[in-house]
Amino acid sequence: MDFARFMSSPAGRGLRIVAGIVLMFVGIYLVKHVLGYIIVLVGLVPLIAGIGNFCLLAPLFGGPLKASNLAKK
Repeated sequence: MDFARFMSSPAGRGLRIVAGIVLMFVGIYLVKHVLGYIIVLVGLVPLIAGIGNFCLLAPLFGGPLKASNLAKK
């Protein structure tokens, strides 16, 4: 549950956004060919999750998908 609490915090949200941007940068500038496009698409997942304030991994650790639901648990 600590993982879900961290990921729902502003620091966790920022970490997801930064991780998504870094993955997209790596895919665009450092990896060529099809693998680069795949990395960009994978980078979109944490970026969108950070912007939308949800965490896809939190349910695996006993937390809610949406960060606003954490206070209800």
